[in-house]
Amino acid sequence: MRLADVVAVSDAVRATSSRREKVAALADLLRDAEPRELPVAASLLAGHPRQGKVSVGWRTLRTVEVEPAPHPRLGLVEVDRVLGEIASASGPGSTGRRAELLAGLFGAATDAEQAFLRGLVLGELRQGALEGMVAQALARAWELREADVRRALMLAGDLGVVAQAAATGGEAAVRAFELELFRPVQPMLAKTSDDVVTALEEVGGAAVEAKLDGVRLQVHRDGHRVGVWSRTLKQLTTGAGRIVDLVRELPATSLVLDGEVLALDPDGRPRPLQDTMRALGDEDTALAVFFFDLLHRDGRSLLDVPLVRRRAELCDVVPDPHRVTHTPVRSGDDAEAAYHAALDAGHEGVVVKALDSPYEAGRRGRAWRKVKPAHSLDLVVLAVEWGSGRRTGWLSNLHLGAPDPDGGFVMLGKTFKGLTDERLAWQTQRFLGLETHREPGVVHVRPEQVVEVAIDGLVRSPRYPAGLALRFARVLRYRDDKSPDEADTIETVRGLATP
Repeated sequence: MRLADVVAVSDAVRATSSRREKVAALADLLRDAEPRELPVAASLLAGHPRQGKVSVGWRTLRTVEVEPAPHPRLGLVEVDRVLGEIASASGPGSTGRRAELLAGLFGAATDAEQAFLRGLVLGELRQGALEGMVAQALARAWELREADVRRALMLAGDLGVVAQAAATGGEAAVRAFELELFRPVQPMLAKTSDDVVTALEEVGGAAVEAKLDGVRLQVHRDGHRVGVWSRTLKQLTTGAGRIVDLVRELPATSLVLDGEVLALDPDGRPRPLQDTMRALGDEDTALAVFFFDLLHRDGRSLLDVPLVRRRAELCDVVPDPHRVTHTPVRSGDDAEAAYHAALDAGHEGVVVKALDSPYEAGRRGRAWRKVKPAHSLDLVVLAVEWGSGRRTGWLSNLHLGAPDPDGGFVMLGKTFKGLTDERLAWQTQRFLGLETHREPGVVHVRPEQVVEVAIDGLVRSPRYPAGLALRFARVLRYRDDKSPDEADTIETVRGLATP
């Protein structure tokens, strides 16, 4: 199978808003792939290389300016091989080696294939098909139950492995996947609710747990052996000696635990997330570990066991100081009290969890609902980046700043979240009219347009002049009713920052 075939389907998927048509197109291509091509095709259609991140950014891509090939000739296996070499390049000279490999790959690619590869390696291949939709396409291609394919994916943690199982073994092979020690599973995630009362109504009988602003951990143990992984299934065992020692002492022979690690102040209050990130791997910095779920205990998978029973088993194994607070609630008043107690303790919010829910690894299901206080700021657009993938030709990523009482504006971060096609079209015209100058990929504008953005908070960042950056900013609306001098000042922003 050629890369051109994948690009054509990617374009077709991006061009239609019909989920049924997207899934049908994906399924047809997957069904046509040869066994060795199938894992590559599945990963590329999901928008990422099979190797994960390949350590290539815009700076490297700018050095790779080669004429596109006149005709498509790249095969999927060849593309996968080169991406593998790029991902494995390390040490002195690795940047040049990656650029050399990219130049060879891009030189063999057509214009459309170059655009696809560019978005792929940057993680910006917005084609309307993510891993969940590719899983749905696998189910359709081999006439399988979608629930079986999703469960296999969460247990295998590898779309390509599941694709091969579906193609070669059908239903029996897909249903044969089980939770295995030291093969981490994708974590269960929570959807967002506006408030705890609504969340409680959505899930029914529930408990409220503190939502810690730390690093998600999955810890596996078998006897003396312990492994630690991040939310993205990145290996963290090296440098996690204290976590390993703690789990080795728990009264069990085998375990799979879900939890968080975070840095604390001397008084026990949580520190900002970036403090935890910096402390990981530093054995001289104290980190606190808290677990909130138990997926396996002494040879038994607990994935399908209701939360109320998993919590009871967790309490049998993990001592109270290392468990996330868990408060069963019967009423909205109970839920509100638990929510405010979590905020008063310095946590970022809560997760409301259905007591009868199984552990749906890899799913953002209805059984868990997260609630956090929302903040919004009126900021000024300082520059805009040209979009890529589906947003090619539009000004997309906004550079946001706050007025400084001493003069000028202080940049706080960027976002392209919350931008509909209508907004993209409007802002492209608007900001080209405010253009002052350009640099590669960026249009600088007169600081005249105010935009209201929602944020989950602020974090310390040396990348920006105020030492602060917006966290998870997304556009709510443009404020044509406000002038830049009415925007929130940098002093207001600092007042929201975590002390």
